[in-house]
Parts: sequence; structure tokens; C-alpha cells
Amino acid sequence: MKKKFTILGIIFTMIFTMVVFSACGGGGEEAATDEGTESAETVTFKQGFDKDFPPYSYIGDDGKTTGFDVELAQAVCELNGWEYEGVPINWDAKEAELASGSIDCIWSGFTKSPDREPKFAWSEPYSVNTIKIMVLEDSDIKSAADLAGKKVGVQGSTSAQEMLETPNAEGGAKDLRDTFGDFPAYDTYTVAVNDLKAGAIDAIAIDVTTGDYQMTKVDGLKYLDEDICEEVYAIGFRTDDTELAEQVNTALKTLAENGKMDEIGKKYPEIYENLSMIKK
Repeated sequence: MKKKFTILGIIFTMIFTMVVFSACGGGGEEAATDEGTESAETVTFKQGFDKDFPPYSYIGDDGKTTGFDVELAQAVCELNGWEYEGVPINWDAKEAELASGSIDCIWSGFTKSPDREPKFAWSEPYSVNTIKIMVLEDSDIKSAADLAGKKVGVQGSTSAQEMLETPNAEGGAKDLRDTFGDFPAYDTYTVAVNDLKAGAIDAIAIDVTTGDYQMTKVDGLKYLDEDICEEVYAIGFRTDDTELAEQVNTALKTLAENGKMDEIGKKYPEIYENLSMIKK
């Protein structure tokens, strides 16, 4: 009887041990699942930007994407604990890219215009800008009136193109555009400036912040005195992404208050004075 009892005890101990280990294994699996869920919830923020729109976003001499907007987006992600992903886009397709979900926002010197305002959820404007006409220093074009019959280039799908195609009664400058002989749209302002230097076009409609940057790279350029119109830059989100827009907006305000935006802005002196959220 004693031997039989001992054998039963051993069997009971083995069964109990198996149950305990099985329970522990289940807990480990649950922990792994929890860890996987936590990992899956990590936010990746996808900034859609024009890779040839200096100094806001562009490819640097080292081959890396940089610019004020790129660095500011990275600072927002660092502050919010998000993973940053920069997505260079064809600027003409920016709205389609946003609608498809391949990017979370349009953030690259993006103008908040009356026409665009209802199409997006917006951040607070962070930069003010002016659209002007750029010509060669030795050009015989001295004023906007001299643009009649001339070939004036612009980057396609930019606010400069939009405003010159918007009626004056709606805040645009279509009356001026109607005097041009031609109004070709370029893929980038870099190409437009090259054509201006080569004499293929007579002038360029361009925002001042981008134009100022071009002038640091290319000699012999100047603006006409008249301003075409003024604009503000902000970040455009899908209309149903108001929560994301607010999270980014809150982060921008924090970066403006803690000095980080000022630190980034000083790297880009061409636009520093235009940054409207910084107290200078």
C-alpha cells in the first residue's frame, strides 16, 4: 500500500507540474501578444513633401533630404514619440497622395488659400510669404506692366500659379496673368531658374522665400518692386484627421515656446524673418 501511494504521489506531482508550466507558457504567450500589440500601436508619421522646394524641403549636397519643414516635422515626431517617415511626392499629385493614405499630410511650403481651405484640416500657419516676379538683373522688364506679351514661368501646382489663375475679385492676380504672352509650368523652380538664365523665359512668378534661396545659389537675379499677393504656409491634413492635425498643432506651439523652432529656423536665414510662430 505504501508503494502504491508513493507511485500515485509521483503521478500527481508530475500532473501538477505540467499544469503549472502550461499556465506559465500561456502567460508568456499573452505577454508576447501584448508586446506585439504595443509595437503595432507605434505611430508612424508620414510627411509628404516636395524634394526640390528649398529651403523648406530639398536634397542637400550630401544626398540627404533636409530643409526647414523636414527638420520641423522630425522635431514634432521626436516630441510626440512618433516614428518619422519622409515621403517625397510629385507636387502635382499631392492631393491624390493624401487621399490614398500614402502620406499623412502635405507639409512643404503649402499655402493655405481660400480655394484650398475647405479641402483640408489645417495646422496653424507657421510662415508668411509674398509672391513676386523674378527677372535677370539686366532685364529690360522694370515693372509688372512690362510683362505684357512676355513668357513668365512658374512651378506647376504652386500657390504662385494658383493665385495668377484666380480672379482678382477673389484675391488673385488673373488680370496680370492675362497680359502674359505665355505662362509655362515647370516641374521645379530650379529648372525654371535655369531657363531664365538661358533666356528661354523672361521672368518667373515665385514666392519670396523660395526665390531668396535661389538667389543664394544663382547670381544675377532680382525681383520687381511690386508684390503680386501675400500668402501663409500651413500643414494640410485629410478633413477627417482633425485629431492628428491638433496633435501636430499642439507640438508646433510647444516647439515655438521651448526654442526648438527658433533653433531650426536660424539654420535657414532666407526664411527666418518669415516664420510667424517664433517670437523674435
